[in-house]
Amino acid sequence: MTSARRVAVDTGMHIAYERYGDDGDPPLLMVSGFGVQLTAWNPDLVSMLVDRGLQLIVFDNRDVGLSTHLDELGPIDAMALMAGQVIAPYLLSDMADDAAGLLDALGFASAHILGVSLGGMIAQSLAIEHPSRVRSLTSIMSTPAFGVGAGTPTAAQALLSPPARTREDAVTRSLGIAAVIGSTAYERDEAWIREAVGIAWGRNNDPGGTTRQLAAVVLSPDRRPGLAEVSLPALVVHGELDPLIQVEGGRETAAAIPEAELMVLPGMGHDIPRALWETVVDAVVALVHRAEGTAQPAERSHPETNKHARWGRLLNRESNGGTE
Repeated sequence: MTSARRVAVDTGMHIAYERYGDDGDPPLLMVSGFGVQLTAWNPDLVSMLVDRGLQLIVFDNRDVGLSTHLDELGPIDAMALMAGQVIAPYLLSDMADDAAGLLDALGFASAHILGVSLGGMIAQSLAIEHPSRVRSLTSIMSTPAFGVGAGTPTAAQALLSPPARTREDAVTRSLGIAAVIGSTAYERDEAWIREAVGIAWGRNNDPGGTTRQLAAVVLSPDRRPGLAEVSLPALVVHGELDPLIQVEGGRETAAAIPEAELMVLPGMGHDIPRALWETVVDAVVALVHRAEGTAQPAERSHPETNKHARWGRLLNRESNGGTE
C-alpha cells in the first residue's frame, strides 16, 4: 500500500486514509477494528474488491496509526473501566462522526459502509446517526452492544495481554492472539500477520490509544433501539466459532435491523481467512448491487439466500437468529 494521506475533519481529528479503485465505481468505506491500522487490509483482498467494481476508502480510526492521537487524555485502566469507574474520553458515536467527516472531506455525499469488529460497531453507529450518508451496511464479526456475544475469558485475556515493547514482541504477541481468536478450521496466513504487524509498528505504536478505544466500546449505549429504525440494505457476517465476539453478537445485530441478511460461516473465528474471502466478497458486492439497483454479471450472481443452508432473511426482529 502507498503512504496514507491525512485530512482534517469537522470533529477536530486529522484522519489518515487511502483510496483504491475507479472514481466512477460505488464507494465502499471500510472501517477497521480495535487497534487496527488501515495497513491491516490485505492488499490481495483490496484488489479482489476493486476488481469486482468497488472504489475503496480505508482509514485509521482516531487513536491508531497516522490519525490524531488523543495522548493528552491519558491511557485508560482496564480494571477501573470494567468496574465502572471510568468516564469514556469519547464514544463510538464520536468515531462514527469521524467517518462521516471523512466522507465530507473527500466529497462523498454517501457511501456503502463495511466495518469489522470495532469497525462494525462504528459502522452501525454511522447508519443510526447519519442514515443519509449510508447506502448499505455490512457488519462483520461485531455486536450491537458490549456484552452481547461476550468473548470467552481466554479470548479476552489474549486481546488484553500486555503491550509489546519491540517489533519482534509485537509479532509474537499478534501471532499468539491469532492462535486464540482466529479461525482454527482454516489455514492461518502467518506470513501476512508478520508483515502487517511490522508495517503497523513502523507507522505508529500507541497502546494508550487502544485503551481509549476500548473505553468507547464498553461505555457506548446499546445500539439495538437505533438499529430497529435503520432502513437500508444490510448484511451481517459472523463466524460460527468466533471466541472474541461470539456468534450471538452477529445474530442480535441482524435481528435488530429490519430485513437484514445474516451469514454465519462455519469454522470461522474472529478473522476472515483467505479461504472465505470469495464468499464474503460475493455477499458484499451483491449487497452493493442491490442497494445501487444495478445488475451483477450472471457468472458472479449472489446465492439465493432463502435457499442456502447458512443464509436467512430475518423478518422477525424478535427472533433468535433462525433462518427461513
